[in-house]
Amino acid sequence: MARKTFEIPGKFKSPVIRTVKEANKVVDPRKKDLEPSELDFGPVRFLIPRHFGFCYGVENAIEIAYNTVEDYPDRNIYLLSEMIHNPTVNEDLQRRGVKFLFETDGSERISIDSLDKEDIVIVPAFGTTLEIQQELKDRGIDPYQFNTTCPFVEKVWKRGKQLGRKGYSLVVHGKHQHEETRATFSHSASHSPVVVVLNPEEAEVLAEIMTGKRPIEDFRKWFGHKSTEGFDPLTDLENFGVINQTTMLATETEKVMEILKEAAAERFGSEEVLNHFADTSDTLCYATNENQSATYALADAKPDISLVVGGYNSSNTMHLVEILEQHCPTYHIRDAGEFESPDEIRHFNQWEKKIENSSEWLPNREKNRPLRIALTSGASCPDILVDEVLKKILSFYPSARTVNQVLKPFEEKLDLAV
Repeated sequence: MARKTFEIPGKFKSPVIRTVKEANKVVDPRKKDLEPSELDFGPVRFLIPRHFGFCYGVENAIEIAYNTVEDYPDRNIYLLSEMIHNPTVNEDLQRRGVKFLFETDGSERISIDSLDKEDIVIVPAFGTTLEIQQELKDRGIDPYQFNTTCPFVEKVWKRGKQLGRKGYSLVVHGKHQHEETRATFSHSASHSPVVVVLNPEEAEVLAEIMTGKRPIEDFRKWFGHKSTEGFDPLTDLENFGVINQTTMLATETEKVMEILKEAAAERFGSEEVLNHFADTSDTLCYATNENQSATYALADAKPDISLVVGGYNSSNTMHLVEILEQHCPTYHIRDAGEFESPDEIRHFNQWEKKIENSSEWLPNREKNRPLRIALTSGASCPDILVDEVLKKILSFYPSARTVNQVLKPFEEKLDLAV
């Protein structure tokens, strides 16, 4: 079945990256090849991954939001919070008059009580909690009329509900303060006991509590603030499944599942494990998997440095950085405005949770060997921002080939497909 196409505002479309992506679709329609494309400008070469940028859920959200603004010019339009974690998109919507009701951490900016039934509220791609849905209904506002919740987030909720009906508890692999995980927790808690784990290290702690290697008191210390009231790891984890925040590292979700499955096998016996642990691997987001697999292939191409473009609060972008920074110096930047010269760059350090400045970030500029730069972006980042980063770097190389020259082989592939 062909993938649905969405109407994306022209300002977010890119001539460079779009050409590369469309040419790759022609030569690899089944998406089997993960080898990055190389754009050879002479003194600098850009390695472009096979999969990155806007995913289905983000494109769906952008189309709904911009159509709503266009169709209802005389109505007050609100987003519950950032529609996606990209400042360029969110700031553009605000310039068009859209207001945000909540900050990303859930703190209130505008009271829902101040709204009336004629106001429009757009649910962001992360979804929202049942409690907020009910507040909107109480104000006479239909929370589903302008709902941009990602279909793959809703798939996770549906799978959780299926398990809940069978009496299973749920372990959510995610960041408990992230909008998506807050929404998933709320929906899951309506039918199941729920606990959130951040990473494999926390899964190990939970596994040790399950198997009696840690005292039960450790559960409150580690998970009391991110579990349903009265959650008992001994009784509630007799039958359970793992679901996830869709933007987490897929390999980490699989590791969390493996750790907890092994704990269930130790507790109940390997021959009985499948009667206690539900297989939920079908909830992993295809776009997250594709983008992360392509990023591993990008790292394998051995770039000298990597640039990852995306919002500084974007979880999926941070995970791409996490993959690449294990192989080469990697900089998470919002856009081309984060560097004005090859001498200094402003970037986000997710481990210290702060914006830093690094000097002499662009190596080998005066050497004969071409510099190899891996360039990618998060799933909520418009491709045009990647174009602008590429062109800004090219401005540091007066002898570089032109964009038209470098794109010619890709355009020829497109011409053959016509």
